[in-house]
Amino acid sequence: MDGNGRSLILASDAYRESGVDLDRMDGLKERIKGFAASTHDPQVLDSSGSFAGLYQLSGYQEPVLVASTDGVGTKIKIAAQLGHFESVGQDLVTLNVNDILTRGAKPLFFLDYVAFSNLDVQRLDTLMRGIAWGCREVGCSLIGGETAQMPQVYSNDEMDLAGFVVGAVERDQLLESKNIKTGNILVGVPSSGLHTNGFSLVRQVFETDAKPNILYHRFSELNHQLGEELLVPHRSYYPLMEPVLGLINGLAHITGGGLPGKLPAILPKDLAAEIHSGSWPILPIFEIIQREGKISDQEMYRVFNMGLGMVAVCPEENVSKILECLPDATVIGKIITGGKVEQVVFKD
Repeated sequence: MDGNGRSLILASDAYRESGVDLDRMDGLKERIKGFAASTHDPQVLDSSGSFAGLYQLSGYQEPVLVASTDGVGTKIKIAAQLGHFESVGQDLVTLNVNDILTRGAKPLFFLDYVAFSNLDVQRLDTLMRGIAWGCREVGCSLIGGETAQMPQVYSNDEMDLAGFVVGAVERDQLLESKNIKTGNILVGVPSSGLHTNGFSLVRQVFETDAKPNILYHRFSELNHQLGEELLVPHRSYYPLMEPVLGLINGLAHITGGGLPGKLPAILPKDLAAEIHSGSWPILPIFEIIQREGKISDQEMYRVFNMGLGMVAVCPEENVSKILECLPDATVIGKIITGGKVEQVVFKD
């Protein structure tokens, strides 16, 4: 009570009434510190959770820092409908680490951004568990981030995720397009499924907003329910590819845009990629999406990875060594002299 007999509302109570619970947020942040600490290596200099994370770069002669940021897109809506967030937390790390891998970089540290309307501690706990798992899988330290409750921006159970990773590579080991030559071989490494791209189209095809029960449907081609298939984690390529980085000239992460959209990003302007159609198996989920949505081949290959998550470009003499290290990889084409229009050509 104040001197005039009126009740005083504490700032935290007023903020709680506006939709933000500071006390519960503080408790959540303490749990996040625990998850982050489980990922730290000796190069993390301060784990107190202050204003900025500190990471000491060591062991490099001429380091080049490599950075990437990305989010999981509308895959988060499928996760919310099924109440399963650990896999998208893992995805958030994996997709960013895969991006810097295309430059030959080792992941060093990671930061996340999590925004939501309603504070669901269990949901965020499983999400952070997934992020921590993804970091540990690739030896990357979670050193900071932002957790924002914004009820006026996001409604009901909506949330959004973004991640940011920094890695390093020696200057003379950097993967650059100038190293790619005519006659180099294309080696495709399988994806685990949709990864994190094309979900807006997937949600439209299956009408998941209006008919959420479709996520529990079991198509005959799948070994589990549709929702489980859609949430299969984005494959982590760093542990697989790191041993063969010295054998390759280029590496493309096949995400949104598919093979036609992502391979040109690593090619010199005067070269093109000749892809041998049918040289790798198309996963059943893509066949189901194409059939149910009546989608053309061209559109499918522009939106989805179609079963290939990474494509390595290497000299022909290194192919056998790479395939020994990557037993599920396969030769899918070669580098040719470029045409005037398309840098990716499919050949039967």
